[in-house]
Amino acid sequence: MRKFEEKTIRSEKIYDGKVVHLQVDDVTLPNGKTSKREIIKHPGAVAIIPITKDKKIIFVEQYRKPLEKSLVEIPAGKLEPGEKPEATAVRELEEETGYTTNELEFVASFYTSPGFADELMYIYVSNKLEELKEKIDGDEDEFVEILELTLEEAQQYVKENRIQDAKTNYAILYLQTLEMM
Repeated sequence: MRKFEEKTIRSEKIYDGKVVHLQVDDVTLPNGKTSKREIIKHPGAVAIIPITKDKKIIFVEQYRKPLEKSLVEIPAGKLEPGEKPEATAVRELEEETGYTTNELEFVASFYTSPGFADELMYIYVSNKLEELKEKIDGDEDEFVEILELTLEEAQQYVKENRIQDAKTNYAILYLQTLEMM
């Protein structure tokens, strides 16, 4: 057994949803004791940092029911079965912003909430955007408003707590790093 590995004794599926699946595992801890782990299984997600020709970042504002408020975020969405992260990035860009791109640069991937979920988030950036001739319909239960902000305006949104999610904060920090070099 690896140093901190927990061995699963029993796993019970609690809920199979459209986006997530919930299971409860009984595990043996490294010290020999047992514990329960509530785990959310997620197919993974992809976000894109879209930058316009005039150096503005495209964000979307949408209502997030778990928080009971709207958030300003970079475009993102979940991976569909068998879909490559690059394809998800372009699909979400098209559905949420009305832009597309043929040039993506991988930025990073990270686990969003490793204490209880296995969701892996991929982030890409593109500054080679083209406006779509015809708008593509997004998810029927998703309502978004597009915002275009400079990096300085986005940094101000962070200070004012208008941007509060991890992927968008990561994106802004990434862009700040590029400007510093």
